[in-house]
Amino acid sequence: MSLLRVHHEGRGPTLLWLHGFTQTHRSAWRFRSILADQVHLITLDLPGHGDSADLDGDLESLADMVASALDAPAAVGGYSFGGRVALHLVLQRPDLVTRLVVLGATRGIEDPIAREERRRDDDARARRIEAIGTERFLEEWLSQPLFATMPPDPRERAARSADPRGLARSLRHCGTGTQEWLGERLAEIAIPVLALAGELDLKFVSEARVMASVIPQGRAEVIAGAGHAAHLERPEQVADFLARFLTAGPDAAR
Repeated sequence: MSLLRVHHEGRGPTLLWLHGFTQTHRSAWRFRSILADQVHLITLDLPGHGDSADLDGDLESLADMVASALDAPAAVGGYSFGGRVALHLVLQRPDLVTRLVVLGATRGIEDPIAREERRRDDDARARRIEAIGTERFLEEWLSQPLFATMPPDPRERAARSADPRGLARSLRHCGTGTQEWLGERLAEIAIPVLALAGELDLKFVSEARVMASVIPQGRAEVIAGAGHAAHLERPEQVADFLARFLTAGPDAAR
């Protein structure tokens, strides 16, 4: 039995979409509404977030929890943190994922010293959440250059996770600093993969292109004029990429 409550909307080919850090299944409402006109969309709250704020685990155990929420093999997609969970899912349970989409995702940090520095940074952010609470932390989090081009949206802001302890645990146990370096392992992925990134998000444009070059059936696409949260900034364009990818033939990966 799954610990994660799943939500369904729309009809068509099935896509499980995994949200980013501080988000919930209610996030990206414009993007979801467009997708739900074309696919059967499954969403859920990842541990540390929303209705799953009391659940905890590292990326490997999160991938297991997500796997238990799937009744049958399906396409899986994820944004940022959710994209990293999706990568772990396909590597742990390749039998459950038919196609993979990642947006603004990373393979991790190859250099052990840089990885440890990031782990310390994530722990410092976790302590900051615990000290000042979610509202003030979200103000700081969303003021980063990473989100400078994201339009203000009260409904989107209201969909963010509100539990500071859950978010702190998520950073400590699932932050990029704790993630296993997945670089070489991506060559094991034997399904079509679409790696997306916003044009202005240069680090993740590079990540998407490298991932696509390593994965045998990988393909990278850049979302014009968008930053890190491209599905919030250009929901129609990102949804169109996903819908076409999900319905494309097996030889359309490149």
